[in-house]
Amino acid sequence: MGGFYRGLCRAEAVLAGAFLLGMVALIFLGGVARTLGTPLNWTTDIATCLFAWACFLCADIAWRRDGLMAIGLVTARLPPAAAALLVRINLLLIAAFLAYVVAAGIHLAWVSRARTFQGIPGVSYSWVTASLPAGAALLLVTTLLKLRRPALPPAGG
Repeated sequence: MGGFYRGLCRAEAVLAGAFLLGMVALIFLGGVARTLGTPLNWTTDIATCLFAWACFLCADIAWRRDGLMAIGLVTARLPPAAAALLVRINLLLIAAFLAYVVAAGIHLAWVSRARTFQGIPGVSYSWVTASLPAGAALLLVTTLLKLRRPALPPAGG
């Protein structure tokens, strides 16, 4: 699983970067087209879809690298064993929430499959809503991997 997971992480980073670049390019293209008198309204809509996917992918990358905000106010005042237990409990709560989000997101993507995205023919709204369970699943894997490693209280305070 180590090699597969590393490849998944690399693919996730490449996709997140591509989505962010695509977003910028589409917004720029839409602005240039509007300036030239030929507005392309769909560029903003597709950029919004890419933004949803990029948000979840980037959140997982930040979570994996411990780059999200952490408040160590309580854990800094606890003995190391108690702080580690509190971190584990927090990770279990996060995992439970993410498991719920995966299930609810799959349901949401399923029920929105017939709805068109911003009225664009042939593009299902499920392409946007699928970012929720996909991102939550990636975050859940990262959280479960964090639970496997030795518990350390968060740095800082």
